[in-house]
Amino acid sequence: MAKYLLIESRDPFESNEVTRTYNFAQALAGAGNEVTLFLVQTDVLPVRAGAQADGFAAVAGSDVAVLADEFSLRERAIDSGRMVAGISAAPLDVVIDQLADGAKTLWH
Repeated sequence: MAKYLLIESRDPFESNEVTRTYNFAQALAGAGNEVTLFLVQTDVLPVRAGAQADGFAAVAGSDVAVLADEFSLRERAIDSGRMVAGISAAPLDVVIDQLADGAKTLWH
């Protein structure tokens, strides 16, 4: 089993490419890999309860660990109490830790 870290920074409401990242994360997890999807910058927008970003509900409800950058959340006034269930706020240190652990990484 390989360990993957996918970092997504694009706005899912402006770029269809973000859905491909969500789908890729699910495919990797479905193949038995450990996958973390780290959302940063404008890609934290779909973590708000009630947001309707294509593909986000599926990845959030899958075996993919979905983390949202704490700083990006604060910048957009998204409180952890108003986030989709199953999504965790995390510091950027998570990325550094996973890189140090040898996770295969893809950043968009």
